[in-house]
Amino acid sequence: MKTHLLEFFQQFHPVTMALIATLFTWFVTAAGSAPVLFARNVNKRMMDGMLGLAAGVMIAASFWSLLAPAIEMSDGDWKPAAIGFMAGGLFLYLVDKILPHLHLGLEVSEAEGIKTPWQRSVLLVLAVTLHNIPEGLAVGVAFGAVAHAADAAEARHAILAGTALAIGIGLQNFPEGMAVAMPLRREGLGRFKAFLLGQASGVVEPMAGVVGAWAVLSMSAMLPYGLAFAAGAMIFVVVEELIPESQRDGFSDFATFGALIGFTIMMMLDVGLG
Repeated sequence: MKTHLLEFFQQFHPVTMALIATLFTWFVTAAGSAPVLFARNVNKRMMDGMLGLAAGVMIAASFWSLLAPAIEMSDGDWKPAAIGFMAGGLFLYLVDKILPHLHLGLEVSEAEGIKTPWQRSVLLVLAVTLHNIPEGLAVGVAFGAVAHAADAAEARHAILAGTALAIGIGLQNFPEGMAVAMPLRREGLGRFKAFLLGQASGVVEPMAGVVGAWAVLSMSAMLPYGLAFAAGAMIFVVVEELIPESQRDGFSDFATFGALIGFTIMMMLDVGLG
């Protein structure tokens, strides 16, 4: 599998690699939205477990795929990783305060960000879109690192690390697509419209991926900061949104074990591929 993945990606420019990988993660978001074409509801226990799994994947990816490489690239100096990590969290905090969005299970009056007259469906989509910004950036920055590899072996390692991250992000995008589409269907939207809005939340990932890859290509010294920035933004999303949402319906143990499973899967992907 490693060989096939390397042969596929090595023929492309790092920005193109990032675009292909994030198009894959967008596709998985669409796949997660697709069940709405056949059903109106999803089991809440299963949904909470899947949101927990998404949180576990993002936590593991933040360390194994982003923070650890950032520290290694800085020759063990923790300062670039610490600065980038906090900057990423602060960036998502500011976006969270500005971008209008609504979390699952809440009333429109509880929407966050700048107050708007936008419909509930749009606010729900924007909530998951907010998750996907750091995910796309993370994949983009990971593939951008390929251009700064010291030799062919290091380039192969960077490609596989980026691929592992993209697979992990894709895995946790499935429940996110479902988490948008299913509530919209229950609220009376047509099947196809609920599907379109659900998958639309992943559109931002290819854009963020290209931006992330281009940024680290243009400013090689920023690579450790960029990796840590993506990690901080992802951890903000996990703590601020994913974990609370997974615990809201009373299936906390199921969600917690989902997080443990997600962390383990991402760790295996990163170690096995990266």
